[in-house]
Amino acid sequence: MDNQDKDIQSVLDEKIEKSIAVFKENLNTVRAGRANPALLDKVVVEYYGTPTPLKVIANISVPDPRLLIVAPFDPKSLNEIEKAINMANIGINHSNDGKIIRLQIPSLTEERRRDLTKLVRKYGEEAKVAIRNNRRDANEQLKKQEKDGDLTEDDLKNEEKLVQKTTDEAISEIDKIIEKKEAEIMEV
Repeated sequence: MDNQDKDIQSVLDEKIEKSIAVFKENLNTVRAGRANPALLDKVVVEYYGTPTPLKVIANISVPDPRLLIVAPFDPKSLNEIEKAINMANIGINHSNDGKIIRLQIPSLTEERRRDLTKLVRKYGEEAKVAIRNNRRDANEQLKKQEKDGDLTEDDLKNEEKLVQKTTDEAISEIDKIIEKKEAEIMEV
């Protein structure tokens, strides 16, 4: 195994890590019936003419399992934050008392829970497809190396097995994350 093989494997590992990170980031935006500051990660506020992530200009806290509190560092930005939350369409009613914004997390209906588990599975499938595409790219690079004479046929088979093992482990990790998130959603 020479340096190029290591490069292909390390590039594959990096790409898989990124795919899993994106998957986890997407899952954070799926509401599971309890308050989680990550629900507001994608909220961007127009702050003095600059699009700014909410978590940069406000403190987001969870005083109890069904309540999020957004306390802006600059009280003048409260109205802009409220507009951004409305535009983000996260499906949570909020109230503004002039100093902070309270987001009351409603209980999920059984139908909504099922819809959310479907969404989680969809995100999981997208992550698995990305991982399989990474596997295909790595295998193509290995076959090219063999064709160019940089790898023997035996080395190619060993490398392809290693790529497959890495892919299987990543897909197994995705499945575990999906299972955990579905259990969290279905928990009443």
